Amino acid sequence: MRVLSVLDESVVDGPGIRTVIFTAGCPHRCLGCHNPESWNPRGGEDVLVEDLLTRIEQSGWDGVTVSGGEPFLQPEALARLVDGCKALQKNVWVYTGYTFEQLQGMDDEYVTSVLDRADVLVDGRFEQPLMDRSLRFRGSSNQRIIFLNKA
Repeated sequence: MRVLSVLDESVVDGPGIRTVIFTAGCPHRCLGCHNPESWNPRGGEDVLVEDLLTRIEQSGWDGVTVSGGEPFLQPEALARLVDGCKALQKNVWVYTGYTFEQLQGMDDEYVTSVLDRADVLVDGRFEQPLMDRSLRFRGSSNQRIIFLNKA
């Protein structure tokens, strides 16, 4: 998986203390993006999903957030990461610039697997005119927090 960086402790990318994985590569290039260095798909480094899962397990935190860049540019690796996190009984949030409906329309088995296994999807491009600092866990009011796992 192409990874820009990993934060071992975050309290702003979902509830509680979480491990956050920032993937490399993003086609959305949102004006005002807080992470434009993630746009380059050749940025960061290749990291084995198994190594990420070991790091996540060793953190001891209950939550994992996958952000970007655009995580769904690497759907197979993302699906393996989410499956591994769920096997470790982690709460998994995934941030994406795509809408939920766009992801459903991709007709990709790995995208479907992520949507079936992740707990929460924060969808939609960051829209600078809709930026609202009072929102929890998202930057603009068009972005939705979608609870995928009813548990």
